[in-house]
Order: sequence, then C-alpha cells, then structure tokens
Amino acid sequence: QVQLKESGGDSVQAGGSLRLSCTMSGHIERRYAMGWFRQAPGKDREGVATIYAIGDSTYYADSVKGRFTISRGNTQNTIDLQMNSLKPEDTAVYYCAAAPTWVELVRKSNTYWGQGTQVTVSS
Repeated sequence: QVQLKESGGDSVQAGGSLRLSCTMSGHIERRYAMGWFRQAPGKDREGVATIYAIGDSTYYADSVKGRFTISRGNTQNTIDLQMNSLKPEDTAVYYCAAAPTWVELVRKSNTYWGQGTQVTVSS
C-alpha cells in the first residue's frame, strides 16, 4: 500500500505564489506517474499538472500553463508544484495522485490519492 501526503497549501492574495509538495511512503515497488489535481466546491476534480513515470514529460491544464510548474523532488516519487501568478479561480483543494502509468493517472483509475491541501486565493 502506498500513502501520499501533501503540504504547502495556504491562503494568498492574487498574484502571489505557493509551492506544494507531495511525498510518498509505504510499500513502493516502482516509479510512478504522478500529478496534481484540484477540486473547487461544486466542481469535478480536474487535472492540473502531471508527470510521466519514465522520462518525466509534463502536461498542464490550459488554465495553468505558464504559471504552474510540476517537478520531481530529490527522492523518487516525490513531486512539487510551483504556482505563480495565482488567481482567485485557482482556489481549490489540491490533491497529489500517483498511478503506475500516465494513462491510468489521467483517467483516475488504479490511482492513489492524498488527503488534499487547501489553496485559497483572494482578490
């Protein structure tokens, strides 16, 4: 079993920056595709930024391109999300996720989830 834990959520003003981190623990047998998803009140959970298990190709939602950057941490299966130029519409609970492949990750199948961390952006 794998556990994911997010950190770094906070309240900031529009235009500010935050850095989220996610660490994996438990019985880790492989390198995972990982990513960040978010869910605002009354909305579906959406993918924000994802990274391949092998090769580290990255993909971003159009709404965050040029503002958010996903990266691998110093240890395997840890990821960060640098969020710049934050907007009120970025307000949501941000979830870290991991899956054996990128396809499973974006389909939200066979995926591990963290508990989430709140990001609030005020205007």
